[in-house]
Amino acid sequence: MPRTEKENHEADTAADGRYFRFLHGSTVEIIRDARPVEPPSHALFDFDGTVSLIREGWQDIMVPLMVELLAETGTGETVEELTAVVSEYVERLTGEQTIYQMIRLAEEIRKRGGTPREPLYYKRLYHERLIGSIHDRREGLRSGRIEPEAMIVPGADKALALLRDRGVVLYLASGTDEPYVIEEARLLGLDTCFGEHIYGARDDYRTFSKEHVIRRILELNGVGGASLIGFGDGYVEIANVKGAGGMAVGVASDEKGRSGRPDEWKRARLIGAGADVIIPDFCDCEVLFDYIWIER
Repeated sequence: MPRTEKENHEADTAADGRYFRFLHGSTVEIIRDARPVEPPSHALFDFDGTVSLIREGWQDIMVPLMVELLAETGTGETVEELTAVVSEYVERLTGEQTIYQMIRLAEEIRKRGGTPREPLYYKRLYHERLIGSIHDRREGLRSGRIEPEAMIVPGADKALALLRDRGVVLYLASGTDEPYVIEEARLLGLDTCFGEHIYGARDDYRTFSKEHVIRRILELNGVGGASLIGFGDGYVEIANVKGAGGMAVGVASDEKGRSGRPDEWKRARLIGAGADVIIPDFCDCEVLFDYIWIER
């Protein structure tokens, strides 16, 4: 009889000590057992794709815009060729501040003989298009026409509440501009979970990074990396949390379908970044938290 997908994962043992199993028939996939001796006291969350679905589909705005701008250099590359180039670096830089993708766009324009504008110009151009595309979502939330639950990664609100009940201090860090992160967290009714601990990108991009936020959390609270758990759907935050010595939970969210199944591209990328656990959403967060806090 053919093995199930879960059985295939469980049978897949890597040379570096990783192993794959699911907790109690749930959707919580353990890649490696990295539970700290003491449960974490601080939790860092990415925003878009990890908690919020307001900006779902942003790649469908960014990639065509960049392809359009690169095509203007007149190199004769096809749309397909340019799309492949752009998609690679957009995906690789996901989780970083948006400006880094625009810096790379400027470099690609220059490589093709063009004279690029300042990256901040491209960032603002992209953001104008993105805000136009998600205008109905934001206004629907603001007016009450759209319930916040429809724009939240399933179970994320429950997970935040459960962590707070356990005395964990919550932090939100996003590559999206900080004023928008604060506003959209408020539209989803999640801003009070994080209080003053909401951080996002700034025009002076050198003054912010997720790595910097992590370092400040540890320094200001006088704790080591083992006190930190991080949740994210991007390579950057997972790698940063692991680099600090924390436990990393990769959220391989199916943003468009909300199917409860992991997005396989995200899953593979998050494992490659060092994720200790993979979840498709937070619907089984109680099982995950019992694993971290109780099953020791």
